[in-house]
Amino acid sequence: MAVEAYLPTLVTVVGAAAIDSINPCAIGVLILMISVLLTTRQSTKKMLLLGGLYIFAVFMTYLLAGLGLIYFLSGLPLYLSEYVAIAVGILIIIAGLFEIKDYFWYGKWFSLTIPGYFAKKLHDYASKVTVPGIMLLGAFVAGVELPCTGAPYLAIIMLLSQYFDFSAFLMLVLYNVIFVAPLIVILLMVAGGKRLHEVKKWKQESRGTMRLLIGLLLVAMGWLLMLIANGTINFG
Repeated sequence: MAVEAYLPTLVTVVGAAAIDSINPCAIGVLILMISVLLTTRQSTKKMLLLGGLYIFAVFMTYLLAGLGLIYFLSGLPLYLSEYVAIAVGILIIIAGLFEIKDYFWYGKWFSLTIPGYFAKKLHDYASKVTVPGIMLLGAFVAGVELPCTGAPYLAIIMLLSQYFDFSAFLMLVLYNVIFVAPLIVILLMVAGGKRLHEVKKWKQESRGTMRLLIGLLLVAMGWLLMLIANGTINFG
C-alpha cells in the first residue's frame, strides 16, 4: 500500500527532475568553466576534479535549499498551507507561460533568466579555477538561479511538503541527483574528447526546446498543486 501511495509522487518527481535537468543556466556555466580550464591548459584529471566539485556544490546547495523550504512549509497551519499552495500554483503557471513564450520569441519582453549583473559575476567566478573558487561558483549558480529558474523545484517542494517523511526526503535527493546528471554527462563527454564547441552548439540549438518543455511542465505542475490544495487529488 505504501508503494502504491507514493508511486504517483515518485513518477511526478522523476518526470519534473528529468525536464528541469536540461537547465540552460547550470549547463551554460559548466561549459564556461570547462572552456576556462581548457584555455589555461589544465589536465583532464584536474578538469574532472574541479568540474565534479562544481556539480557537487550545485547539488548540495539545491538540496539544502529544498530542505529549508520544506521545513518552513510543513510548519505552516493547515488552513494557511492550502492558500499558499494555490498561490504558488498560480505563480508556477505564470512562470510556465513565460517559458513557453520563449520557445516562440526567445529573449523578447520578460524572460526568466539570470540578471546581467549576476551573469557578469558568474563569468568572474568561472575564471577562478581554485578549489574554493569552484565550490563558491557552484553554490552561487544554484543560489542565483533558484528564484528565476527553480519553479519546477518549487513545485516538487510544495508537493513533498504535504507529507514529508523519510521516503519524501529520498525523493528530494533523487530529484537533485537527476537534476545534476546532465552536468556529469557533459563533463565526462568533454573529458573523453568531445569538442566543447559541439556542446555549445547543441545548447544554443536546444534552448528553445528546453524552454518549451520546462514551460509545459510548469503549467501542469501548477495546476496539479492547486488540485492537491483543494483536495481534488490526494497523493498521500
